Amino acid sequence: MSQARAIDHIGLVARDLREPAATLTALGFRLTPLARHAGGRTGNRCAMLNGSYLELMSTVDGGESATLDRFLARHTGAHILSLRIDDEQAAAERLAAAGLGMIAPSLTDRAVDDADPDGPRARFVLVTPPDIPEGRVHLIRHLTPEAVWQPGFLNHPNRVTALAAVVIASDRPADSAYRLSLRAGRPVRPDPRGGYVLELPSGSIRILPPDAAQALLPGVVLPGLPAIVGLMLTTDDGNAALSALWRGPARRQGDALLIDAAGVTLCFGGG
Repeated sequence: MSQARAIDHIGLVARDLREPAATLTALGFRLTPLARHAGGRTGNRCAMLNGSYLELMSTVDGGESATLDRFLARHTGAHILSLRIDDEQAAAERLAAAGLGMIAPSLTDRAVDDADPDGPRARFVLVTPPDIPEGRVHLIRHLTPEAVWQPGFLNHPNRVTALAAVVIASDRPADSAYRLSLRAGRPVRPDPRGGYVLELPSGSIRILPPDAAQALLPGVVLPGLPAIVGLMLTTDDGNAALSALWRGPARRQGDALLIDAAGVTLCFGGG
């Protein structure tokens, strides 16, 4: 299938990995160890969820990355949206037919723990069309999901289980919806709050005008638009564990708990 079928992960970019990692740990996420990529210039730590994950990224050990610098020149936070596919060649052909050019799939092979180079390795194939104002969209097929979603990192003290939706704020939501629909290979429909929603078999992408994004996520910071501004997360205990763990600033909207972290608003429950 060339269509995207799930939100695979969100890439949250920072200048120093330690700060967002400390914040997410304080929020009760159990993060994976540091894993280096891009020839050791950049690294990540991830919060693994059921079928998706949050990826914290930065340069490490004095490394340089023109791509991350370009993202950070806009703002700290979410710049990468990865969507899962089943057939990278079919996806590449679909994108070419849509006028985006023929994009050769690329294979990535790296350790999942920098301290254990002989341990499990993550292997996956990416199809990456040209970047759009909303950020970079990867289409991804995992070859070793068991190395990425290891059981020891799936149970979080905050009881977060899944990434239910990504919220994109756009001052031209129809244009943003068109670009994302083209890459996902799926149609959009009107969002109940205004704007559009791109529904996948697992997860959804909500593309909202600024006022609708602020109504959904009160207090959300809107950087230069369009941008990924919020992540809707589910917990299996009605936020009880998270409320007991977190001592920092938070906002409530109905049953939802809103916390700003890693450059986005995390919305736990509700929505």
